[in-house]
Amino acid sequence: MIHAKQYSSSGPNLIIIHGLFGNADNWHSIAQGLSEHFNLFCIDLPNHGQSSSMPDATYPKMAQAVLDWAESQNIKSFHLLGHSMGGKVAMQMASLAEQSGNIKIEKLIVADIAPVDYKPSHTDILKGLKAVQSSDISSRKAADDILSKYEPSLPIRQFLLKNLVRTEDKLYQLALSVNEIADSYSTILKKPEISQAVNTPTLFIKGEHSDYIVSDYQQDIMAAFPNASFKILSGTGHWLHAEKPLPFSSLVKRFLQQD
Repeated sequence: MIHAKQYSSSGPNLIIIHGLFGNADNWHSIAQGLSEHFNLFCIDLPNHGQSSSMPDATYPKMAQAVLDWAESQNIKSFHLLGHSMGGKVAMQMASLAEQSGNIKIEKLIVADIAPVDYKPSHTDILKGLKAVQSSDISSRKAADDILSKYEPSLPIRQFLLKNLVRTEDKLYQLALSVNEIADSYSTILKKPEISQAVNTPTLFIKGEHSDYIVSDYQQDIMAAFPNASFKILSGTGHWLHAEKPLPFSSLVKRFLQQD
């Protein structure tokens, strides 16, 4: 089951997909602005937010789950935006949609990720989230105290702890399927399974100071997405949409609305 939050009911369809450890609410401010121009949906990926858990969360499985959700909502044609892991899911969706022909992805925007394999960088975070998950958490501070033993960066901890939800017994738990994410982590690091070039018009937006997209990846990007164009958002890192939401939203709107 895929959970989605709809922001408007007019204009071209736009689906936004968050990254690893995120959820639909991460995009709330940007979605509010873009909803003036698009019939917009922010989704929770499997193992995140209010969506169902998914063992062995491969990119084809996650992508097909979102495509099935879109079809169940009678959304046959849409623009698609994904950040980080969500960008890989979006790339996989574009590949599957083009091969099946059942759904049309009009334009694709990939925020700060490439169709390549990445090295592990979240091992300690996963240990910390497991520690939080296995504890009785009575406050956000208690959760932060545990997580701080594994992740020193306060902004990263604040982002991760946006997943805390209050339970009926007034404790807190994570709206993440942490074990399934950990078990699937080696797969999440891999590139999407794209066997033939995807002709969907695609925009890759890179954070200027991020190393998630580097010049060495351009050949891989163009091989998989020959109709790709590129923009760099100055003064930003990997969280480019959160660091400069207005310039990011302007890039999105301009690309999706141009003929």
